[in-house]
Amino acid sequence: MVIEVLVGSGISAIAGFFVAKKIDDAKYDVRIVQAKAKAKVIEHEAQMILKNAKNELAQQELQLKKIFEEEVAKIAREYEKKELLLEQKQKNLDNSILEHKQKEKQLQRELKNIQKEKEHLNKQKAIYEERLKEAQKLLEQGAGLTQEEAKKLLLDQTKQEIKVEMAHIVRKAVTQAQKNAKKEANWVIAQATTRYAGEFAGERLINVIHIPDDEIKGRIIGKDGKNIKSLESTLGVDIIVDDTPNVITVSHFNIYRRQIAVEVINRLVEDGRIHPARIEEVYQKVSQEFEAKVLEEGERVILELGLANCGIATELVKLVGKLKFRASYGQNALGHSIEVAHLSGIMAAELGGDELLAKRAGLLHDIGKALTNDYEGSHVSLGYEIANRYNEPAEVLNAIKAHHGEEEAKSIEAAVVCTADTLSAARPGARREVLESFLKRVQGIEEIAYSFEHVKLAYAINAAREVRVIVEAEYVNDDEAVLMSKEIAQEISQKISFPGEIKVMVIRELRAIEYAS
Repeated sequence: MVIEVLVGSGISAIAGFFVAKKIDDAKYDVRIVQAKAKAKVIEHEAQMILKNAKNELAQQELQLKKIFEEEVAKIAREYEKKELLLEQKQKNLDNSILEHKQKEKQLQRELKNIQKEKEHLNKQKAIYEERLKEAQKLLEQGAGLTQEEAKKLLLDQTKQEIKVEMAHIVRKAVTQAQKNAKKEANWVIAQATTRYAGEFAGERLINVIHIPDDEIKGRIIGKDGKNIKSLESTLGVDIIVDDTPNVITVSHFNIYRRQIAVEVINRLVEDGRIHPARIEEVYQKVSQEFEAKVLEEGERVILELGLANCGIATELVKLVGKLKFRASYGQNALGHSIEVAHLSGIMAAELGGDELLAKRAGLLHDIGKALTNDYEGSHVSLGYEIANRYNEPAEVLNAIKAHHGEEEAKSIEAAVVCTADTLSAARPGARREVLESFLKRVQGIEEIAYSFEHVKLAYAINAAREVRVIVEAEYVNDDEAVLMSKEIAQEISQKISFPGEIKVMVIRELRAIEYAS
């Protein structure tokens, strides 16, 4: 029984083994089938990828071939163009060479002609010189002149002919220049003068001080003239005490010093204590106050002209204020400088220049006048030196020298300052002068005019701002009259000192007189 059980178990185990093995074999066969199917799918996909790659490669190959063909065609076209251009250049070069050869032949022919002409001229020159010698001999024999005298006579005649021709050229040039420039220049000047007008001259050389009574006059004189001597030595002015009641006079050409003296005397009269120590004390105090006033006045002018932010040095500002106490031909120097500054700014703006720079140059063009009472030298040299020391712009330095003709105006700003200076000084009433110097100037102007040949009459008019010269019409033609006016004006500028400008008018007059009987 046991054995049967064991045998049955063994048979069952063996049967199970074979069944299991059979099942495993079946599963293996299925996996093989599946693997083969997957392999076929992969192989198909690979074939499709290869086919697509071949198609893309073929397309790229076609595209590259197309691009290559286009590039080849483009290069071929460019080559054809360059070849045509080269052929054209070669043709032009051949033409140029041919033209050059033709010109060279022409030049050779002209050179031969010139050489022949030169030889002919040399022969003519030899004949001319021979005849000239014969003419000189005949002239010496017939006129009784030496060779040098005859030569001088011929030169004088030639000089006269050249002078006439030059006068004609000058007149033509002047007329053309006036035609082109006068209209525009007059417009600019009219704009400037109508938009700004300054005051007239009003300076004096003395100041009259009114005092309450003659007792104060006696105190001013002091015992044995002690006080008045102290006043004159301390203040540096002349004090005139005469019989005129309640009046004393302070006189000096230095307006700044005279104004200090007037203020000192007024304070002494008001205080009543007049003695040398008090005079010195009041003088020191007033001098300090005037220094402050001078700076304040300069700053006011700078602000009025819109130059506050231009960086003008304080020392120059102080000198601007000091111009208030300086006059030229009766015209206040500060008023003149302000007027020139305004006119310069207006004209510079019209002409496209720098308006502020022109105003600055106009204000400082006479700055040297604030120094002439204390230092030697002209106001031009002193002004240039002080402006250069404080690093003023080149246009300002040029204007300082140019407005008196010491150098040419090199900018619009300097040129308008010169014009504005003339306008301010020359307008009626701007300046006045003492009779003696005025008469001396008139006489000098007329003498210069009379020094020219064929002048019948010359007289200065319009306060010596114009001179009229009447010439002999039979000896001076129109062109020579123009030239004479320029020469007279030039000589007046060189020999006569005058404010503003002087107009020179040359007049030709021919009078025909006959009597009926």
